[in-house]
Amino acid sequence: MLRVGLTGGLASGKSFVGSVLASKGCHLIRADDLGHEVIAPDGEAYEAVVKAFGSGILREDGTIDRRALGSLVFSDPERLAVLNSLVHPAVFRKQEEALERIAAADPGGIAVVEAAIMIETGSHRRYQRLVLAVCPREVQIARAMERDHLTREAVLDRLSRQMPLEEKIPYADYVIDTSGDKTDTIRQTARVYESLRDLKGAA
Repeated sequence: MLRVGLTGGLASGKSFVGSVLASKGCHLIRADDLGHEVIAPDGEAYEAVVKAFGSGILREDGTIDRRALGSLVFSDPERLAVLNSLVHPAVFRKQEEALERIAAADPGGIAVVEAAIMIETGSHRRYQRLVLAVCPREVQIARAMERDHLTREAVLDRLSRQMPLEEKIPYADYVIDTSGDKTDTIRQTARVYESLRDLKGAA
């Protein structure tokens, strides 16, 4: 099985690229989805997160309000580091479990793990190939403001906590520019898929 990392930054288009790769037959694992699982009431990081940040982050039904949690951590690097230390190990374990299941079920397949924070944590080294979704910073800002209903200042604050996309490029085996229309992104992603498929076939 070929293990592929897919990364980018806030609103850089990586999720769309991931969806296209999945439509081609790749097995897609989204770190965001696993992050939701580990802080769900039955998740392994739930109690530790509530203990660290208090009951104020809980909804009436006992689930964690991700927006309330985000407002606490994204403006405070120390709190963000605490959250990451609680959540990331659990997410990495779930990723590895999912990869093992995929490898057992489809040894000749392509597994793609999508995560915004990959190069920053060094986890990109877990993968045989790395795909990077990029776009100009102003496009990131506009997309994030529209998608997440954030102010420009809030988006800039979140971007300041991520490695700039241009600094990630040297780490990538494939770079997909998502600043054009979706058809163009699909075309670029299809070429990347063909290369990955050929690479898997040659292994």
